[in-house]
Amino acid sequence: MSIKYKNILFRADSSSTIGTGHIMRDLVLAKQYKKSNIIFVTQNLEGNINYKVSEAGYKLESVKSNNSEELISLVKKYDAELVVIDHYSIDYKYEQKLKKQTGVKILAFDDTYEKHHCDILLNHNISGNKKRYKNLVPKYCEVRCGSKYTLLRDEFVKEKRKKTIFIAMGGADHSHINIKILDVLREFKNIKVNLVTTTANKNLKDLQKYTKDKKWINLHINSTKIAKIMKESDFAIVTPSVTINEVLYMELSFIAIKTAENQKDIFEYLEKKKYKTICKFNKNKFNELLKEIL
Repeated sequence: MSIKYKNILFRADSSSTIGTGHIMRDLVLAKQYKKSNIIFVTQNLEGNINYKVSEAGYKLESVKSNNSEELISLVKKYDAELVVIDHYSIDYKYEQKLKKQTGVKILAFDDTYEKHHCDILLNHNISGNKKRYKNLVPKYCEVRCGSKYTLLRDEFVKEKRKKTIFIAMGGADHSHINIKILDVLREFKNIKVNLVTTTANKNLKDLQKYTKDKKWINLHINSTKIAKIMKESDFAIVTPSVTINEVLYMELSFIAIKTAENQKDIFEYLEKKKYKTICKFNKNKFNELLKEIL
């Protein structure tokens, strides 16, 4: 959704009969197009929540019905580049006519596996199944399905408890791997990090400089409360060393990254037991394992 559109129309309704869900999720989607001019096209139905659109700072255009000519007229009026359709009463033929007469790009919401004439199909439900749309949309259509595209209001994102990660790559961090790990973790939202190290770490100054302005990282140097820090964490990133004994005792899930030859025996044991392991730090492999956990 990184493509930039100058003008975008959202066609959705709300009422005592329809409910409010369409408008609410459209408001979440609209936030992904921060640099676009957003216009909501709605009917003034009984029990509507059109005021929510105004409160969010978006322009409202009122239509009298689901007649395609009204929307076509507005697409031309605003020279819209994208129309988002979130409406059970707008079907394939409506979308086909809209595309034929304006050439506008269409993003259609769908929850019930209906036929669509659109450029982008969005089913953001966790149960969304991309394969089921094979003969329901044009071949050029981009199908966005499943939890990856779930639209959540800010209040839920803010309230979600952050995952706390314990990192211990050896007191000396001879492989200089801490910053590499943090560089990958910084791409994830809703996380906190407890990183433990010691003054024996030759890269300590670099690490302190890196973590200085990052509130999501707590750097613990020469700590005597490792067990407490570990207990407050949700999972760990450690070397396959004696630290593994502590992590297992605390019943923490973990990723073990081998950084030295003397870790070979424990590493092979963990690998055999199907724990999450990395023989040598690899950014892509590490990222994949993190996604499984987070």
